Amino acid sequence: GRVPPRMAAPSRAPRQHVGRLPGLPQAALPAPLSRASADSGRASSSFLRPHAMWKIAIIGGCREYTGAPYFAAISALKVGADLSHVFCTKDAATVIKSYSPELIVHPILEESYSVRDDERESVSSSILTEVIKWVERFDCIVVGPGLGRDSFLMDCVGNIMRHARQANIPTVVDGDGLFLITNNIGLVEDNSLAILTPNVYEYKRLVQKVLNCEVNEENASEQLTALCQKIGGVTIMRKGKADLISDGKKVTQVSTFGSPRRCGGQGDILSGSVAVFSSWARHFLLSNEQPKETSVNPMVLGCIAGSLLLRKAAALAFEKNKRSTVTTDIIEFLGQSLEDICPAGR
Repeated sequence: GRVPPRMAAPSRAPRQHVGRLPGLPQAALPAPLSRASADSGRASSSFLRPHAMWKIAIIGGCREYTGAPYFAAISALKVGADLSHVFCTKDAATVIKSYSPELIVHPILEESYSVRDDERESVSSSILTEVIKWVERFDCIVVGPGLGRDSFLMDCVGNIMRHARQANIPTVVDGDGLFLITNNIGLVEDNSLAILTPNVYEYKRLVQKVLNCEVNEENASEQLTALCQKIGGVTIMRKGKADLISDGKKVTQVSTFGSPRRCGGQGDILSGSVAVFSSWARHFLLSNEQPKETSVNPMVLGCIAGSLLLRKAAALAFEKNKRSTVTTDIIEFLGQSLEDICPAGR
């Protein structure tokens, strides 16, 4: 029989609901982002100067984890980024390069086992210097997919995040990047260009660390709002049966039903997609001449669009592959899903 739509945990706080019915209406995207997406489609068909192209960077990938950064990077391309970079450890670089010739892979990062204690400071400085050459060229960076939890690597990535913040580069934090910021919340504190995308376990750790309490499902919206306000400025997308998104001002719920199967790697698709959408929204709102839309948070818009797109693609992938659906199947349907939600400009 038909799988019923998933329902979110009850909450007393009013929410803005997006896409509650199975299937996405064409008007699913908020108006500013829908127009930004259409504009980007027209721009992509033009001959643009290199600096005008959309560039996304993934900071992640180590010996153990090479799939996650690939999923995030290739998803960014599939959604509409012109260039997608991956900054990873040397051990991971060749593997990630072998997955696709479309990605630009930088074997720059190092793990503790490859660095002597007396070299740590100089190696860390060298890594930061090399990454800085690139960071300011990006429209958004995604920190965490396949990062691992090596202490030296974490310290290096923390330095990269600090520089990105100083350069006003939007940052999506997912996976092990959330482990990093949970233990060093100052990396995203009062940063309105930061997006956190925790799953149920990552969200629990954030709540315990920042609010010093347990997750309260009965007051999910209020607690999410409080968490955003406590950290200051950030946008958080709490992933679940229904995704809850807040910047500390209001809560938006995306509850369109996607797929009954949850594939490992879906979060990486989401982070790459959100990076592109939030970049488009930010650019559109910064260049928009209509003052009434200046109060819209582009980071929130990016999260809404990413959530809607992933759910649509997952539904199509499951319709075709049923229980054998894997992450690469979902990626295959990103283009069709984006076209269904927001047709490309001509």
